[in-house]
Amino acid sequence: MKITDAAVCPFPNGDSSVRRFALEAAALGLDSLVAIDTPSATYGSVVVRNGVFLRKAGMKDVINQVKRGKDPSSVISVQAGDAGFNRGVVGLRGVHILRGVHAADKNAFDHVTAKMAADNRVAIDIDLSVLIAARGVTRQRAIQRYRDVLVLQRRFEFPLTLSSYARSVLDLRASREISGLCSLVGMDMYDVEKAFSGVDIVTATPEPSVRVVE
Repeated sequence: MKITDAAVCPFPNGDSSVRRFALEAAALGLDSLVAIDTPSATYGSVVVRNGVFLRKAGMKDVINQVKRGKDPSSVISVQAGDAGFNRGVVGLRGVHILRGVHAADKNAFDHVTAKMAADNRVAIDIDLSVLIAARGVTRQRAIQRYRDVLVLQRRFEFPLTLSSYARSVLDLRASREISGLCSLVGMDMYDVEKAFSGVDIVTATPEPSVRVVE
């Protein structure tokens, strides 16, 4: 099982270098990181993949960014919006992850979008930083939204990813800590293990639908 943190923010978005992130990730038992706005590289045993995160973008901007993407190892994510926008995003080839569902309207991610995400292998991200740092009503609302997402995930089986959004190596979490946080939203070990592999699932080259046997 490959263990991936699907969003970290090295310098200049955070206060730690990408190399420092990779060294700390290895010490915590992680195999790979998606680093926002950082070139892909390998540091020791940890693979770092370039992450492109489109925030507050219109559909036209998302389409243009996907078309301009030149790095095949990049992981392209989009911030969730309303229901129509989310359906457009998960139906767009080249988008890998829909983020921030916990902060969108309650009906922004429904069974229609869930089915489309499953059909197109687009992951829904679980933002661990909200479970760690948020308090009161904000945290409880996020937990409930993720539980709603899990209900749909178990029905339609779209991929999940897990992201710390760490801006410092101090914000990274080991796999055991991540599993504990995920239990707050009803994820068991099988769910967590699948989500750790979510980035690989959504970026893997699709197998051909027709195989020629000679």
